[in-house]
Amino acid sequence: MSIISLKNINYKYPEATKKTLDNISHSFSKGKFYAIVGQSGAGKSTLLSLLAGLEEPTNGTILFNGYDIKLNGYSYHRKNNISLVFQNYNLIDYLTPLENLKLVDKKATDETLLKMGLKKEHMNKNVLKLSGGQAQRVAIARAISSKAPVILADEPTGNLDSKTATDIIELLKDIAHKENKCVIIVTHSKKLEQAADIVLELHNGKLIEK
Repeated sequence: MSIISLKNINYKYPEATKKTLDNISHSFSKGKFYAIVGQSGAGKSTLLSLLAGLEEPTNGTILFNGYDIKLNGYSYHRKNNISLVFQNYNLIDYLTPLENLKLVDKKATDETLLKMGLKKEHMNKNVLKLSGGQAQRVAIARAISSKAPVILADEPTGNLDSKTATDIIELLKDIAHKENKCVIIVTHSKKLEQAADIVLELHNGKLIEK
C-alpha cells in the first residue's frame, strides 16, 4: 500500500522553455528505502521539494494516503506527514542534540541518539561543536522522533567521510525496514544507490525505475 504518490506531475520553472519534470507518476511505500539518482540539474531536489510540500507542481497531484496534500494544506503536510534530513542538517546550533529532538517530540530521550550511534559524551554539547557525522546522526534521530511516516533526505552523506557515510546509509536502511518508514533519498553516491531497495533515475524529466 503506497503512503505517498505522484500523479501526472509536471514542473516547469517560469523562465524555462522545457519542463524539469514531465508527467511523472510514481507511488512510494512504507518499509522501503528509495534512492533517486540522476545528473546534476535533472530535477532531483525539485522532486524532493514537491514530495515535501515545499514547492507546488505546475500541474498534477501529490497524494498522501490517497488524499491530495492540498486538502489539509502544505504546512500541515510538512508538519505531520514528512520529516526532512538535509546536507546542512537544519539543526538549532546552540541547543544540545536532545534539545533538538524535543522540538519535534517532547518525550524524546537519549535512547534514540544512542541508537543512532551518538556517544554519551556528545549528548550535552551544543550541536555547533559536533562533527559532520555526529550532526547528521542527530538530524536522522530527529527525523525518527518526529513520528512522520515519510523521511526525505537530500544528499545525506554528501559531507561525510567514507566510514561515517557507510554508517549513515545503514541507519537509514534500518529505519525503513525496522521502523516501517518510507525513506526517500536524493543522491549521487554509488554506495547509497547500491544499498537502496529501489533505485529511480530522473532523466529528461521522466522518473524510471532502474
